[in-house]
Amino acid sequence: MSEETGPDLHPELLDTAAQIASMEIRGAATIAGAAAEALATQARASEVTDPAAFERQQRVAGRRLYDTRPTAVSLPNALRYVLDRMAGDSVAELRDSVVTAAAAFTDRLDRAQTDLGEIGANRLRDGDRIMTHCHSTDALSCVEAAVEQGKELTAVVKETRPRNQGHITAEQLRELGVPVTLIVDSAARRYLDEVDHVLVGADSIAADGSVINKIGTSGLAVNARERGVPIMVAAQTIKLHPETLTGQTVEIEMRSESEVIDDETRAELGEVTVRNPAFDVTPARHVDAIVTESGQFPPESIVTLMRELFGDSAARPWADAE
Repeated sequence: MSEETGPDLHPELLDTAAQIASMEIRGAATIAGAAAEALATQARASEVTDPAAFERQQRVAGRRLYDTRPTAVSLPNALRYVLDRMAGDSVAELRDSVVTAAAAFTDRLDRAQTDLGEIGANRLRDGDRIMTHCHSTDALSCVEAAVEQGKELTAVVKETRPRNQGHITAEQLRELGVPVTLIVDSAARRYLDEVDHVLVGADSIAADGSVINKIGTSGLAVNARERGVPIMVAAQTIKLHPETLTGQTVEIEMRSESEVIDDETRAELGEVTVRNPAFDVTPARHVDAIVTESGQFPPESIVTLMRELFGDSAARPWADAE
C-alpha cells in the first residue's frame, strides 16, 4: 500500500497482533513486551520517506495492536510509552526514537518483575500454603523469589476454566519445586481453610484499587475474605489503568462461546445463550495488598502511585489513527 492510500504494516507486527488476540501470547508483561518490540520492528522495516507518513504508520500499527485485547491494560501502557517518545524532524530520527524507546521499555519490564518478586516474597513465610487462580507471571515471581530465599511453600491451584490456565501455573510451580494440589474451580471454598494466602495477578487495576482479573477472581476473593485468608495481588505498574482516573470504566472482554462448548454440544443444547466473560472486577475492600515493583500498597493508596506515574490522565496516541 502506498503512502497516499495508507500505511503498510509489517507481517511480523500483524502476526504479533494475531497471537495476542488468540492468547498465544499471554500474560500482561509478555503482551506489553511483544507490543513494544512489534512497534520497533515496524519502525525498522518502514520504507516511507515522509516524517508525517512515518508517524501515521506507527500510530496505525499501535491501533492495530491495541484493538486485539481491550482489557489488557499493559498493552496500551506499552503503546503509550513507545509512541509518546516518538520524536524527530526526519524519518531517521523518528525511527531511532521508536527503537530506543521500545528497548528501554523491555529493559524496564525485565527489571520490574524481579523487583516485584522480591517484594512479594517478603509477605510469604516458610511453610505457607498459597492458593492461585489463573496464570500470572507476576504472582509466580513472588513464589520463585521466596523459594530462592529458602522458604518451603505448597500450593493449591485452581484449574481456571474454560481455558485451564491453572494447568500452566501448576506446571511452573512444580518446576520451582513447589508441591501442587490441582482442584476444580468450584472446590475453592472447600480448600480455603487449608491455605495461608490467596495469590493472584491482575489484568488491570483501577484508580479506586479494584482489580480486574480472570473471571472467578472476585468470587474467590469474597470467599477468602469470609475465611480470613489474606488476598495478595501481584501486578507490575504497567497494569495500572490510568484512564480510570478520569472516570472511564474498564471494558470486560467477552470471548467466544467455542471456548466453553464445542459445536456438537452446542447443537445438542439447542436454543440457549452462552456467555464467556474473560474477566471480573474484585472490589478494593476484598484485597489486602497490591504488590508492585515500586512497593506494596493497600488498594486505596494505588491512586497515589498511579498519579505519580501517569499524571491525572493518559493520552491515547493511537486514537487518531485511521
